[in-house]
Amino acid sequence: MINLLGISCFYHDSAAAIVQDGEIIAAAQEERFTRIKHDSTFPRNSINYCLEEAFLEPNELNAIIFYDNPIYSFDRLIKTFINSEKSIEDQWCKAIPRFLSSKFSIQSLIQDMLNIQIPVYVTRHHLSHAASAFFPSPFESAAILTVDGVGEWATTSISFGQDREVETLKEINFPHSLGLLYSAFTYYCGFKVNSGEYKLMGLAPYGNPVYVDMIYEHLVAIKSDGSFRLNMDFFGYLDSDYMTNQKFHQLFGGLPRKPETMITKKEMDLASSIQKVTEDIIKGLAKHAKELTGSDSLCLAGGVALNCVSNGILDNSKLFKNLWIQPAAGDAGGALGAALAASHMLFKIPRKLNINKDSQKGSLLGPSYSTYEVRAALDQYGAIYDVVDDAKERAFRIANAIKDGKIVGFMNGRMEFGPRALGSRSILGDPRREDTQAKMNLKIKYRESFRPFAPSILKSRANEWFDLNNDSPYMLLVTTISKDKRKSFNKKELSNNNLLNIVNIPKSTIPAVTHVDYSARIQTITIENNSEYFNLISAFESLTGCPVLVNTSFNVRGEPIVCSPDDAYKCFMRTEMDLLVVENCIMQKSHQPHNQPDDSWKDQYELD
Repeated sequence: MINLLGISCFYHDSAAAIVQDGEIIAAAQEERFTRIKHDSTFPRNSINYCLEEAFLEPNELNAIIFYDNPIYSFDRLIKTFINSEKSIEDQWCKAIPRFLSSKFSIQSLIQDMLNIQIPVYVTRHHLSHAASAFFPSPFESAAILTVDGVGEWATTSISFGQDREVETLKEINFPHSLGLLYSAFTYYCGFKVNSGEYKLMGLAPYGNPVYVDMIYEHLVAIKSDGSFRLNMDFFGYLDSDYMTNQKFHQLFGGLPRKPETMITKKEMDLASSIQKVTEDIIKGLAKHAKELTGSDSLCLAGGVALNCVSNGILDNSKLFKNLWIQPAAGDAGGALGAALAASHMLFKIPRKLNINKDSQKGSLLGPSYSTYEVRAALDQYGAIYDVVDDAKERAFRIANAIKDGKIVGFMNGRMEFGPRALGSRSILGDPRREDTQAKMNLKIKYRESFRPFAPSILKSRANEWFDLNNDSPYMLLVTTISKDKRKSFNKKELSNNNLLNIVNIPKSTIPAVTHVDYSARIQTITIENNSEYFNLISAFESLTGCPVLVNTSFNVRGEPIVCSPDDAYKCFMRTEMDLLVVENCIMQKSHQPHNQPDDSWKDQYELD
């Protein structure tokens, strides 16, 4: 048996993954164990978990694969500094020692960290992404589009996957980057780069794309083959610690919005505009990928592949018959891609292809906890809970609570790999209630009121409620709600700067998951991928006639998604959730000792 460990770290979202004879066994992000959001340190905890899940000792590994080639990254760093027209001594002094102390000697560092002397290989950043998208997909061959901020030199690549090989066909190199263009607007609109991009995406439907022509005139040029170039006169990331510069600020009429200040119509319109430009560029790149490969199938990876609005536009375009997106599309997924690339391309292990189902296993690749572990964790807090062993009784008890307006923290089975909660570490609510979105945002998640929530729906009922072309098990497609479920509202309300008032306008029969443009980031559920969650939604449907639940990640602002029963209970007690379910243990907030939420913990986090 060939046992391979993939590792990503030292930039953001460190992770580890184990692949045995081409089969994905385990994968997890380091942040879930350390409780440091986007933790970039060496993923020691993730590695330990993966080895335990695979029943391996470190010396039983055949090889370790790092997701990135440090030599190429160092080459970019040096040439960027040399070619800069400004004095960048500060940036040089910060970046070079940090790079030399970690990535540059990555092979020996990994061997020292794990105290083993087995082979350590490096791959290329975009190859790791492409492999993570193609090899788990259900396609014999496919075009592969990878778009992110930057990996070594590449920012965008078109590849072709077939059998055990992935071939890179074209690349766009740094500093011309769609990911960094989007991040520049993320920064300018007052959100944190590398974590706030999805906020900008969520804000976009509230605005109008009035700045699109300005962006095309001054910032980015698109060629007929889908490639693009940025006008670097307007960006700061080459020679400063900031994404934008004074010229960018003058173009858009002022300094960047300060974080935590009021979001105005300007930010809404900027978000709408850069989202439209992103969709245009992705469609152009996908069109060229189709021309180069002739494939009917497309795989997506890289951080920009988490832009589910753009994914939905691409899906609706029917450019490709089949679409598959890696659920951990960002750098964490690079660990999985590195292990898969080595498995198939280096060790020549055949793919175990199932054309009807991907091999990502629902992306439920993280830790699970036994009943003994759950009760031991709860007992240490003096938690008051009921043990409900019967699966049907448990599902109906939880569904009844949601029907009555309760907000439920729900933890069951293996933790998700990737940024989306898929029904194993989720906070759930009733989508039919007009106050659910604002309540969950402001009283539980402690985040901006405008942020939309995702609907989880039984796959068999999805086409009755949404305009959906393809299955969406990983919550990576945005589509629109069916017209017969919509409610009309006065569009003039959208000119109002008070986002809370706009959010509370009922837009459909399931308002809590319906965005202002009737869109929704949908997750389709089957019994095969998550039986416990499937049973819960089925019970809710039998009680209400509605096969949909509100699903958001089980965490509060500033924290990673919960991993353990201990994490779940602490998050439950800090918020205004009403019910907590951890495996077969159910507890009500009102029955717990010290049952008033304590939000003093928020002071220790940098809110992003």
